[in-house]
Amino acid sequence: MPLVNEHFLKLQGSYLFSDIAKRVNAFKVTHPDKKLIRLGIGDVTRPLPPACIEAMHRAVDELAREDTFHGYGPEQGYGFLINAIIKHDFAAHGINLSPSEIFISDGAKSDTGNIGELLRWDNSMAVTDPVYPVYVDSNVMNGRAGALNTDGQWCNITYLPCTEANGFMPALPEHRVDLIYLCYPNNPTGTTLTRDQLKKWVDYALANDTLIVFDAAYEAYIREPDVPHSIYEIRGAKKVAIEIRSFSKTAGFTGVRCGYTVVPKEVTASDIEGRRVPLNPLWNRRQCTKFNGASYITQRGAEAVYSPEGKKQVRETIDYYMENARIMRESLTAAGFRVYGGVNAPYLWWKTPDGLPSWKFFDKLLYEANIVGTPGVGFGPSGEGYLRLTAFGRREDCLEAMRRIRSKM
Repeated sequence: MPLVNEHFLKLQGSYLFSDIAKRVNAFKVTHPDKKLIRLGIGDVTRPLPPACIEAMHRAVDELAREDTFHGYGPEQGYGFLINAIIKHDFAAHGINLSPSEIFISDGAKSDTGNIGELLRWDNSMAVTDPVYPVYVDSNVMNGRAGALNTDGQWCNITYLPCTEANGFMPALPEHRVDLIYLCYPNNPTGTTLTRDQLKKWVDYALANDTLIVFDAAYEAYIREPDVPHSIYEIRGAKKVAIEIRSFSKTAGFTGVRCGYTVVPKEVTASDIEGRRVPLNPLWNRRQCTKFNGASYITQRGAEAVYSPEGKKQVRETIDYYMENARIMRESLTAAGFRVYGGVNAPYLWWKTPDGLPSWKFFDKLLYEANIVGTPGVGFGPSGEGYLRLTAFGRREDCLEAMRRIRSKM
């Protein structure tokens, strides 16, 4: 008989956002007349940039004609998009990459979950805490995380707490680990690392032969000059880091699905006999086997992000969301709450009042103010006592949410 992958059975019954949806649906059944404001799940609300829509329409028209039809594309992505990425996302910051180091995907979530396939299940790993759940759950699925302890931590994962006490700046691991996941600007805390702070992580990786998976999905929201846009701005990072990016929050592609992963040719791991193995050809082999590439229409839309019109339109959308973040951050602070993030990222990390647990504060906010947030504990043990808010809502909803909080909380 077929045997199930027992590691899947270790996962909690449902994904964090499924639990939120269940509670929200129960509320809607018992309070059908209440207008909910959703500031929880990080989905966008602004429409796609017109430049992207126009490019996708042209791509559809191409598929309607025999002389311009496109079938299967290259698994790694079309050259027109890869070249645009290299020019605008990396060369503009003094980073040299070759086209064969860029792999177009259907979004950052897939690649952050799949990148661990390149490494043996018994590699040691570390994550910042709180953390995007995909980093942990995907490693539970492949057996790398071990067993779940009673404190909510997996026994084979090193947790690096990001707390109010340390300014949400995690300390380097006290011992050597093989793999580290970093996300900056950070989801869920909305905080960032300066260039000098990120250099410490690269230096650690170089000294300890550690691989960093660097999630830069929110790079476009960086406002401050000393916050690096790519880990490859740090000398030596190409030897130890894989960077993953997304068009979802940059250009509103949450429903379109497109992102990319950078696997430099210099980054390597070891086989069991100690021989160095480049990861770039392994990832290429994995993609060619398991992925048929993002659609031609999608990639033409993504290419338009880098056009003069696309850049202007994307910046307007990001400015809109970051103004939402400013409004919420200043309103909550003025109301006497402690809140972090929202300066270089579209997320705000709200300290719950009176020491309330995250889920209790979630329910209080839902039932008293009819606002949906995300309980911080859902991102890890160090998230207990916090709630994440996103700035991706409509302006009028953000303003109304702040009014409700001032009057009802």
